[in-house]
Amino acid sequence: MAEMNTKKNDLDISVVVPVYNEEQNVPLLYDAIKRSVSGLDLSFEIIFIDDGSNDSTGDRLREIAAKDTAFRAVLLRRNFGQSSAMAAGFSICRGRIVITMDGDLQNDPADIPQLLSKLNEGYDVVSGWRRNRQDKLVIRKVPSFIANRLICSVTHVNLRDTGCALKAYRREVIEGIRLYGEMHRFLPALTKVEGARISEIPVNHHARKFGKSKYNLTRTFRVLMDLSSLNIFLKYLQAPLRFFGKLGAAAVGLGCAALVWFFMLFMRHPMPVGEMNIAVTLVFLFFVSGLQFLFLGLVASLIVKTGERRGRTLSPLLTERNGERYESE
Repeated sequence: MAEMNTKKNDLDISVVVPVYNEEQNVPLLYDAIKRSVSGLDLSFEIIFIDDGSNDSTGDRLREIAAKDTAFRAVLLRRNFGQSSAMAAGFSICRGRIVITMDGDLQNDPADIPQLLSKLNEGYDVVSGWRRNRQDKLVIRKVPSFIANRLICSVTHVNLRDTGCALKAYRREVIEGIRLYGEMHRFLPALTKVEGARISEIPVNHHARKFGKSKYNLTRTFRVLMDLSSLNIFLKYLQAPLRFFGKLGAAAVGLGCAALVWFFMLFMRHPMPVGEMNIAVTLVFLFFVSGLQFLFLGLVASLIVKTGERRGRTLSPLLTERNGERYESE
């Protein structure tokens, strides 16, 4: 069911960790997080989201949840992807500050106090920077560097390491954000739309000890596709008519150019009836396409204005099952 903006029994911190086939890492990561946040003199909860693992990750999470009331396990029925898993955690978390990290033990929970300290300087988002990254050069570091430069150039959020999962957010800047695809990588840019103040600090990074990495070069293509849609979103979020208007103007312009060209050809050499029908149909299609883009822009503008008046709410992504199991609607 949908969560309200103001949640009952608000806590100080929520640590949200999506995991997939991390049966060996889950107990160790839980212990490390618990040690880190227990010494902060703040109320907290730890949320692990099992993204449809096919090993014993779910069993490990149930065991921890049975002995620790501050721990919450969310089990997805199948693998939806990291963005959806993270959205599941965001939809149920109660902390005024939300900490995210990967579940492979490469992020260090000992860095959480530093993230909170930087956040208390007046920032809304603090991102980790893996200055001494412990990953393979060709498979991970080079693609990550290229993607990082592209993301920064498109979003205008200047971070040294956009791909680091270890981040701290004030809950109000992420409550209205809907994640899909690989959009979790662009959370700082999406929070910037909300007017968030963003900073970055160096954090520790460790080599993977257990399990296999879920990242490969094929994910780079998906990131680029989502980055393209994000670019359009950031540019035309408040004025979609400008985007569709440009497409409509281009279509009408092509229609006018085609009409003039065919008229000049007809004046020089009369066209057969078949060719004339093709020419008239082509011009007609250009003009109709231009009008359709214009109407799409008007409809999109109405949707944006209606959303601004009613206020955005986080669409229900998950349905609760027996207190712990969730599935996509």
